[in-house]
Amino acid sequence: MTSATHGVRIGARPTTPSTLHLDAVAREAERLAGAAPPISSPHEGAAPELRASLAAAVDELAPTLGALSAHLFALAEPGFAEVKSAAAIAETLEARGIRSELGVFGLPTAFVAELTAAPGASDLSGAPGAPGSTIALLAEYDALPGVGHACGHNFIAAASVGAFLALAEARRQSPASVPGRVLLIGTPAEEGGNGKELLARAGAFDGVDAAVMAHPFGADLADPVFIGRRIVRIVYHGVAAHAAAAPFQGRNALDAAALNYQAVGLLRQHLPPGDRIHGVFVDGGARPNVVPERAELEYYVRSHEIATLRELSARVDDIAHGIALATGTGVEVVWDPQPFSLPIRHNGPLAARWALAQAERGRRVLRAADAPDAQAASTDFGNISQRLPGIHPVIAIAPPEIALHTREFAEYAGSPASLEAVTDAAYGLAATVADVLADADLLAAVRADFEAAGGVVDVERMFGEGAPE
Repeated sequence: MTSATHGVRIGARPTTPSTLHLDAVAREAERLAGAAPPISSPHEGAAPELRASLAAAVDELAPTLGALSAHLFALAEPGFAEVKSAAAIAETLEARGIRSELGVFGLPTAFVAELTAAPGASDLSGAPGAPGSTIALLAEYDALPGVGHACGHNFIAAASVGAFLALAEARRQSPASVPGRVLLIGTPAEEGGNGKELLARAGAFDGVDAAVMAHPFGADLADPVFIGRRIVRIVYHGVAAHAAAAPFQGRNALDAAALNYQAVGLLRQHLPPGDRIHGVFVDGGARPNVVPERAELEYYVRSHEIATLRELSARVDDIAHGIALATGTGVEVVWDPQPFSLPIRHNGPLAARWALAQAERGRRVLRAADAPDAQAASTDFGNISQRLPGIHPVIAIAPPEIALHTREFAEYAGSPASLEAVTDAAYGLAATVADVLADADLLAAVRADFEAAGGVVDVERMFGEGAPE
């Protein structure tokens, strides 16, 4: 369908976005990968025999993990509705003799499975491990509306399940080889629902010493940047009137919302690099001949630091109230109708162990400082990383120019070719967990790094209740 405008025919399809920037990102990623120094660790970690056992277990699990990833990809259930996905993971565990508990901590599609330590456990070299420590592997399995697993959560779940089963197999073969306690926690609704924050508030991470997970991406990074995110809903209340006969008797809520959208757009020019604000109109009236008495917008407000996220929130709040004054409308500003996400705080010693494990699989892992600065996504794992030590590395399953949350990335997440990356991620997670549990000096370094970065943050009360600061 086309229309004529001054002799120019305009089609119904949008123009195709340019790939020049993404092409440049890919070239820069390749250049930096060749120049960056390898990541090293001063700690011994787990004994070579245990690492070999974990690698063998992961490779034996490859068909199982591939089938699980493919099944979750086909299910593509949205957040808080991952009923079949959670059940599929439980069945995979059950087939290996491991029981899980579904519907934990008040979320019907959350689950937990547990490996408890053998009495007097130590690593295979005989050195004292950390038998009282608890490490959690986190699994995501929710999909996005419309584009399914375009963030690869099917991959995340399969990798964490694989790591958990590999550790279980190593412990079965040698009960004393993996000291401590290992949890596999199923975390629903990362996409928009912030399930991990809900789980944390319900006590799911009480007593956990560290948490690890891995995310598919277009690069191998030990400490990728994930920024904080808040949601704000702004509702303007006006006065309805006949838009033709008596517009002067109205107060136009849609005008206020439109002005707000423009003002926020102007604010973007003055944001620090990497900060983001993006929004949609949720309500703008029902009929053109009635002055709209209600209009609503919803924004995602993102920033790299907690302090700058708080500052940016205050500016958005000021805009909302200033426009209400200018237009004679009333305004409601509702912050965090769902829990906010904080920036990720990566733990250095844990990230280094991940990188070394990936090197064993033939992957070269970079630090974020040695890679192109192109990441502006958010995740609820950030909230966990502010409560306890953790890592959320990314592993390449696609070219660097393929962005998350696109149909193109979904093709890679659902491809059989991603299976090798699933097993690499599973081994990396299993080896990192084993390293921490077997090496008391590494665990001490993990804790020291966390404290040096600020220690435990009171996440739940970070912004106050319903307020921007």
